Parts: sequence; C-alpha cells; structure tokens
Amino acid sequence: MTFPIQKTDTEWFEALQAQGAEPVAYQVTRHAATERPFTGKYEQHWADGSYHCVCCGAQLFHSDTKFDAGCGWPSFYKAVPGAITEIVDRSHHMVRTETVCSQCGAHLGHVFEDGPQPTGLRYCMNSASLNFHDPASQGSACTPHEDSLDSAHTDSGDSGDGSN
Repeated sequence: MTFPIQKTDTEWFEALQAQGAEPVAYQVTRHAATERPFTGKYEQHWADGSYHCVCCGAQLFHSDTKFDAGCGWPSFYKAVPGAITEIVDRSHHMVRTETVCSQCGAHLGHVFEDGPQPTGLRYCMNSASLNFHDPASQGSACTPHEDSLDSAHTDSGDSGDGSN
C-alpha cells in the first residue's frame, strides 16, 4: 500500500528524533510495535483539542470523541473522516483491523466494534503515534513535515503483542 507522504526508514527515524518524539514512537509507527498498556502519555489525557499523527501531523481525532475504555490505551469512537486507513491484520493467530494514518501509513493501533454509540467503534491507539494540539496554544508542533513528499515509504509490520 502506498501513501501520499513517503520517506525511508532512516528519514522517519531522524524526523521523529528531531521533533523529540518519545523513543518508542519509531518502533510503534513504522514497525507496528505496541506500547505497554496504561503507560502512554495520552491514556488519561482529557484536555480539549485534537490528536494528530506524530509522523506527519495529519489530524486524526477530536478530543470530544475520546472515551475511557479501560483498555490502557487512548480510545476514540470516531476518527476524522478520511484520516485513517484500515488494514486487515492477521498476526498473532487472530483477525483484527489495523489502523494507519492515511497520509503517511504510520501504524496507530487497531479499531474494534465494541465502542460506545453513536458509532459502536473503539479506535484503540498508541499514545506514541499521536501528538496533541491544544487550540489555545498557537504554534503547537503538529504540522506536517515540509519535506515529506520526496522519499520511499516503509510498510508497517505486525504489532508485537497482539493488543494494539
């Protein structure tokens, strides 16, 4: 699968380091690893604003769709239309739906059909794949990388522990 924003593994690694992303962000977003439950910075984060892809800055979720699923990862019942691409994930002897950023292919987590109304969906995301934008803070660091259209894309792998 190809995405509008493409970079090599090295370019993604360097871009995440340059913006000060947490160390696990590269493994989560580019190799579909999973952060441990109840450890992510956004799991119990309830401020008003929006959540964006840590790799490219694309807006993914509004804070008013976030809820406490008790699963240990930030959970949302609705994504920004067109922001997420769903991929069948057959790893770990199960079938799940992986979610990736529609712009850069970053692994975000998985979506399940056990969420609240009105959608019945639970987008179970890794905090390491997200940046939060507070609308009260002008100049938040959630803008796409300007040089993001000039390199090869790296496909996501599988998720490591089957949770996310």
